[in-house]
Amino acid sequence: MTTKVERLVADYDLPGMGEQLANLWIANGGERRSLRELADYFNRELLRAAMGEAGATTLDGEVENTYRLLTADDVSTGVRTDAETALERKGIDPDGLRTDFVSHQAIYTYLTEERGVTQPDEPDRDRAERAANTVQRLRSRLVAVAEKRLASLRNADAIALGTFSVLVDVRVVCEDCGTHADVRTLLDEGGCDCEPGT
Repeated sequence: MTTKVERLVADYDLPGMGEQLANLWIANGGERRSLRELADYFNRELLRAAMGEAGATTLDGEVENTYRLLTADDVSTGVRTDAETALERKGIDPDGLRTDFVSHQAIYTYLTEERGVTQPDEPDRDRAERAANTVQRLRSRLVAVAEKRLASLRNADAIALGTFSVLVDVRVVCEDCGTHADVRTLLDEGGCDCEPGT
């Protein structure tokens, strides 16, 4: 059975993408990419291919910014709608494109089952990935609850509030070495500047 990633590589005509993903996942040191980073990279390449297929001329950084506007949690509904409208004007279906975007789990399944790639330190990376996903889900849930409650209060004229966005930033501060980072960055970089075990 063909995985979603394998199908999309063919559908979007992305030769060499499978090898790139595999190489980035098993690379050494700073060249190695997490499954989430690989999913974002792959999804951006889908967007780039869709824009190219539609004959859209893209400015430097436009693909990356459009992808962020379509997927980031801290983007307001209005800004996201504007990005979707811009794609529609270029002949691209944003909903169909978003449906094609893959998760880090889809990348994992593709790499391990389709290409037979494994990592020596996979269990630790998986635990870190699960921890990051748990924090992300809780953060998204908090944003959704806050937006709903604030909108309810505004609609009942209990508070004055115009068009708004709710931002939740979860950061970790190591009191020993002073490292200050968001949870995702901290986990992707393997922790803070302290020596392991200290």
